Amino acid sequence: MVTKVHAAHILVKDQAKAYELLARIKSGEKFETIAKEYSMCPSKSKGGDLGTFGRGQMVKKFEDAAFSAKKGEVVGPVKTEFGYHLIKVIDSQ
Repeated sequence: MVTKVHAAHILVKDQAKAYELLARIKSGEKFETIAKEYSMCPSKSKGGDLGTFGRGQMVKKFEDAAFSAKKGEVVGPVKTEFGYHLIKVIDSQ
């Protein structure tokens, strides 16, 4: 069972923008580059990198998505009270 996830995310205000950015990532653009340009989270300066976290450290919807994704996978958009997230799992333990 996965107990920790190292993830990055891109946070935007609206779902349409999240889907647009997801399409760009799927067509080959770098997640980190898009995060630096578009994310509203302070983590954007690190390409969206949130570091490693365990269960109970993030809001539930975000956590559920991050813990269910495979290493290297980008999931989302995931809606939370902060906006819409695209989540990239860098590693899981």
